Amino acid sequence: MSLQHPSPPPARRSAGRLTAAVAVLAVALAGAFGLATAAPGTAAEPGDGEGDVILTMFQWTWDAVADECATVGEAGFGYVQVSPPQENLRGSAWWTSYQVVSYQVESKLGTRAEFAAMVEQCRAAGVGVIADAVINHTTGADMGSGTGVAGSAYGIDSAPAVPYGAGDFNACRTNVADYQDAAEVQGCRLVGLQDLRTGSEHVRDAIAAYLDDLVDLGVAGFRIDAAKHIPAADLAAIKGRMEHPDVYWVQEVVGSSPGIAMSDYAGTGDVHEFSYATRLRSAFEGSLTSLRTIGQGLLPSAQAGVFVDNHDTERNGETLNYTDGDAYLLANVFMLAHPYGAPAVYTGYTFTDKDAGAPGATSTSVPDASCDDAAWTCTHRIPEIAGIVGFHDAVAGTALTDWYDDGVDLVAFGREDRGHVVINDRDGSQVRTFTTALPDGTYCDVVASATCSRTVTVAGGRFTTVVPAHGAVALHVDARTGASPMPTPSATAATGLGFAADVTTVWGQNVFVVGDVPELGAWEPTEGVALSSATYPVWRGSVVLAPGTRVEYKYVHLDETGKVTWETGANRVVTVPASGVLTLTDTWRD
Repeated sequence: MSLQHPSPPPARRSAGRLTAAVAVLAVALAGAFGLATAAPGTAAEPGDGEGDVILTMFQWTWDAVADECATVGEAGFGYVQVSPPQENLRGSAWWTSYQVVSYQVESKLGTRAEFAAMVEQCRAAGVGVIADAVINHTTGADMGSGTGVAGSAYGIDSAPAVPYGAGDFNACRTNVADYQDAAEVQGCRLVGLQDLRTGSEHVRDAIAAYLDDLVDLGVAGFRIDAAKHIPAADLAAIKGRMEHPDVYWVQEVVGSSPGIAMSDYAGTGDVHEFSYATRLRSAFEGSLTSLRTIGQGLLPSAQAGVFVDNHDTERNGETLNYTDGDAYLLANVFMLAHPYGAPAVYTGYTFTDKDAGAPGATSTSVPDASCDDAAWTCTHRIPEIAGIVGFHDAVAGTALTDWYDDGVDLVAFGREDRGHVVINDRDGSQVRTFTTALPDGTYCDVVASATCSRTVTVAGGRFTTVVPAHGAVALHVDARTGASPMPTPSATAATGLGFAADVTTVWGQNVFVVGDVPELGAWEPTEGVALSSATYPVWRGSVVLAPGTRVEYKYVHLDETGKVTWETGANRVVTVPASGVLTLTDTWRD
C-alpha cells in the first residue's frame, strides 16, 4: 500500500559506505559512452529495452525535477516518476501527498504551470514523465473535514471540488481487516482512506478525465497506486474510457491473495513484482547464488515492474534501502544488468521518522531537492548507478549468458555479445578470469568511473580482472577505448598506453600493471590494469591517459588468493604521447 498513518518507525540497519553526493560532471561524462536517452512519444515503453529505465524521484518538486532532467537524461534514464500531482491534504508528512482532495494539478510539490514546465523541460532532455496516480481513495476518514493545499474543501464522504458525494464511495465504512477476503480488500477502507466506488460511471469518468488532463500536459504514463484495492475490471474500464488509453501503466499490486491475482492486472499494464525486491534483499543477506533463479515463479518478465526499493518498502523493512550501503548499491547494479522486468531506480531522502516529509517540508510546501544537501540520497548521481544504466541500455534485448558463481557471494554473467558484469559481495577483492562472448578489445569498467579510468582487456573470449570488495565490474560494447566518442581527462581523442609484457607465470597467477596514476591503481595492485593472457607468454592490455602524462609503473603477479608478487628493479617511466596509444614492449624482471 502507498499510505501509512503515523506509527513507530521500523528498526534500522547499520549504514554502509554508500555515498550519494558526487560531482555532476561524473554523470554528464557518462553520456559520452553512448548511453541512450529516450524522447516521449518516440521511445520504447518501459520494459521494452533501450532508454526504458525509470527514475522514481520521491517528493521532488516540479522545479527540482525540471532542473535535474538534463543530468537524468545524460545518464541514460528514459523516464522519471514523480509523486502524486493532484491537490492533497495539508500536512508535512509524506503520506499527505496520497490523500486526495481534488484533481486539480495544484499540490505542495508545485503548481499546474510548474508541472507543465517540468514535463516540457524533461521532454527536451529526452526524458518522459510518469505520474503517481492516486485513484483508489480520497482523504482519510480520521481527518474529518478541512481544506486542501489549493483551498478546496473536503469532508467525510465528500470531495466537492471533483465533485464526489456520499454515493461515490463504497458502502463499507470500516477498514480492511481480512486480506484473504477479496470483497473486503477492494470494497472497504485502506488504513482509513475513503474508498471510491470505482464501479460507478461517475467515478470512472472523473478519474479518466483527471488522467487525460495529465496526458494533455505531456505525461507519458502512470503508476497506479493501491491498484490491488481496485478491481482489475474497474481499472480496465477506467483506462478504456480515457481519450489516451495507450499510455504506459504500472500497477501497485502487493502479491496475490484469494480472489485477487496479480496476473488479473497484467491485461491493463505492467504490475509491480514486490517479490523480486524481497528476493534481492534475501540474496544480499544470504548468498548471491540465489540470484540465478530470481525470476522463477514470478510474473513473466514482459509484465513485471521491478525495483530494489520504493517509498513504502524502504520504510517498512521489506527490502534493502539506502542505509544498507554497498549491498543496496550492488542490488541496483544487478537489477539493471539482469534481463528481468522493467526496472525503476529510487531516489528520495534520508529519514529516521518513517512518516517525516521531505527536508524542510511544511503543511503546504516542499523545498526543492538539492544533491548538494546530504539529506537527499540522489541515487542516480552515484557513478556506479549512472554507469550501469548505460550498460542496461547497451544490452537491451539480449539474453543472459555465461553465468558464473563461486557458490557464495561472487556472480558474473554476460548479455550475449553486448555486455558482461561481475558482482562481488565478499569482504575482500577477488581476482578472476571469466569466459565471455564480448568481442576482443579494451573496455571501460563503467561502474568504476565515468572517465574510463579503469579498463579491462578481452581477448579470445576471456578476460581477467580484479573485482573490488563489495564492488562490481561492468563492460559493454558501447564503452570501449577506440569507440567513438571516448573521453579522456583532458582530451576528446583517445590517448594512452598499451602494454605487451613477456611474463612467465604458473597456474592461477595473473599479471597486472600498476603505477603512480589513478588509472593504474595509484600503486594499489588490486586496482591496477589486468592484462590478458590470450597471447601468452605475452600479456597485453591498455589504459586511456591524458597526453603528456608522466607515468611510473611496474608489473605484478596476483594469484586467486590475492597474493602479490612485484617484479624487481626500479620503477619503469614513460610519458603518454600527444596523440594515439604508445605500446610498451617489456619483459618481467626477476
